[in-house]
Amino acid sequence: MPYGKAWPVDTGLFFIPFSAAMLVAGFGALIAGWRTPWRYRWLLCLPSIGILLLLVLTVVAFWPMNAALYYHGTGSPKDTITDAQSIAMAQRWVTLDWVRVVGASAAFVAPLRALTAPWPQDTAPVDPPIVRVMLALVLAGVAAFIVWFVTNL
Repeated sequence: MPYGKAWPVDTGLFFIPFSAAMLVAGFGALIAGWRTPWRYRWLLCLPSIGILLLLVLTVVAFWPMNAALYYHGTGSPKDTITDAQSIAMAQRWVTLDWVRVVGASAAFVAPLRALTAPWPQDTAPVDPPIVRVMLALVLAGVAAFIVWFVTNL
């Protein structure tokens, strides 16, 4: 496992700020392109929502599995799983990591498509108030998640 003296670099020092910056940039692009037609706007929604879901998956699934596998692998007194459970957990970790890779790839390709598509000349009609309220609530929730995510590092 990549921990201890043989692995002096904490990968979280790179991935956590980078992921938070990608989340902010994704929602910034979505906000900037909000008045575009839906045929274009969905390309901006995909990375924003995709990155958010991948970060939630990381916090909810990977962090607990990483801790459990680390405790088991080091023989820590905090170890609560058996060898068989650790093997199954490691297999689940690999499967979920492939889900992350595919999701991150889609979240990367969608904005590339948005950047290479001709800029739409038409604008979307003004969204109804309920859509604007929902958008504001979603953006507030994302901001709260970012604050929680960064403060719990």
